[in-house]
Amino acid sequence: MPTQIEILEEAIRAAITRAIDGGTLSGTTPDVIKLERPKDRDHGDYATSIALQLAKPAGMNPREVAQIIADQLSAVADISKVEIAGPGFINITLNRASQAALVQTIITAKSDYGKGSALTGVKINLEFISANPTGPLHLGHTRWAAVGDALGRVLTAAGAKVTREFYINDRGNQMDLFGQSVEAVALGNAVPENGYQGEYIKDLAQEVVAQNSGIKELLGDERFIAFREAAYKLQLKDQQRVLETFNTHFDVWFSERSLHDQGAVEHGMEKLRAKGHVFDVDGAVWLRTTDYGDDKDRVMTKSDGSLTYFASDTAYYINKRERGFDICIYMLGADHHGYIGRLKATAACAGDDPTYNVEVLIGQLVKIMEGGEEVKLSKRAGTIITLEELVEKVGVDAARYTLIRYPVDTPMVMDIDVLKRNTNENPVYYVQYAHARIAAVLRNAQELGASLNLSDFDPTQLVHDRENELLGALAEFPRIVASAAEFREPHRIARYLEELAGTYHGFYNDCRVLPMGDEELSALHTARLLLCTATKQVVHNGLELLGVSAPERM
Repeated sequence: MPTQIEILEEAIRAAITRAIDGGTLSGTTPDVIKLERPKDRDHGDYATSIALQLAKPAGMNPREVAQIIADQLSAVADISKVEIAGPGFINITLNRASQAALVQTIITAKSDYGKGSALTGVKINLEFISANPTGPLHLGHTRWAAVGDALGRVLTAAGAKVTREFYINDRGNQMDLFGQSVEAVALGNAVPENGYQGEYIKDLAQEVVAQNSGIKELLGDERFIAFREAAYKLQLKDQQRVLETFNTHFDVWFSERSLHDQGAVEHGMEKLRAKGHVFDVDGAVWLRTTDYGDDKDRVMTKSDGSLTYFASDTAYYINKRERGFDICIYMLGADHHGYIGRLKATAACAGDDPTYNVEVLIGQLVKIMEGGEEVKLSKRAGTIITLEELVEKVGVDAARYTLIRYPVDTPMVMDIDVLKRNTNENPVYYVQYAHARIAAVLRNAQELGASLNLSDFDPTQLVHDRENELLGALAEFPRIVASAAEFREPHRIARYLEELAGTYHGFYNDCRVLPMGDEELSALHTARLLLCTATKQVVHNGLELLGVSAPERM
């Protein structure tokens, strides 16, 4: 079902086409009509600068073009007024009944309201956590666990087929140190230098021994490998458990080892060599990434025959593309800026379009404050605070919402004391309270015998400025979702919900929704209750995109 904005955009497009066909305007009808909601409601419900865009090709003054379009729009049934402002802006006011008909659209669409089709048919691989299975997920992973999951939901709402992928760094020296650390603790020995510390290592050691009878009696490498692999499985299982409790789901858990075990690394190098970008120097194998803007060429195989991490990275990218993904999105930590150039160059070396087929998002650090001081230490890991500990402090909803509501390319501070408060100072509470408040209003309405059926809805009743303001905010939701998907910025959803909650509270304060005393239920009460129902649906849909609950009571 087309949104109100899409209907208006099509009306403007048709008006331009009629003017061109009638000879009053020269040029071609644009594919995109940009509409904005004026901050000043006296400037109408929507405004467009399309006349300024068309003026030069038409050889006319922008205000002349605007007048031609306005003349065509004046005959459109749902438009009550068209005005020209400034150098040629067109301000459009819809008739109130048309504006209020949005209520019916939202209530009919339910959970589908806000969804679009801009990415229909596009297959996206979204890799938003890449971690060693050597310890609990920490605060850096936590930001991506929230934002990445929300981005996956937003991209899906835009029509994309999204695969959420966790890249398990289960190969290399860190895995060996992890296995040695668990083995040492189990045997009562000192943890090796640069090994893993923390209570969780003791817990893992006990569990490995409990589940693998006789493991301590093994000798040498056999015992070490047994400890490493058993601890790896347990720690990975724990990471999966914690992420599920955080409402973060992955479709694929991809093992780095599998790239090597299945020959994918060699296959990747052969493919890149066939493209003419691989060269050999002194026994080492290189990829000439400088051909595509990287700051230096990259080694894939060292002169001693050992493979670099970059060899895995190139094989992994090629593997993703061969699995049929159109766009590969990498969500990486603050210390991975250097990966942008090399990943895009790798895509170009593989014959792909680095501006389309690969995207790299870099997330900045998160600082946690409690009692006016920064929280740094973890009880379990002995280092930075873990995802599980953050959730224990503030809950899943508050943690997720707060991590998502800021642009990921900026550092952020989480104040635990604020997030524990049930006040409007806490943004997640502010939005959830709006949903719960509407739910309470609708429960009271049902007790009074009010009708919540669309068949009893009279859109002409909604003429108050506050009602119009709320309707305008609801109409924006599909565009907010589309822009969040386009720019890979789910924080836009959170900020929109906060504005919507404020707009609803203003409406509720100024527009009586339920009858007072012996007052009879009227058509106006019914219209306002259905406007409340539509608002509740949009708040619910927005929170669902963030993976945050929409409570009926608070």
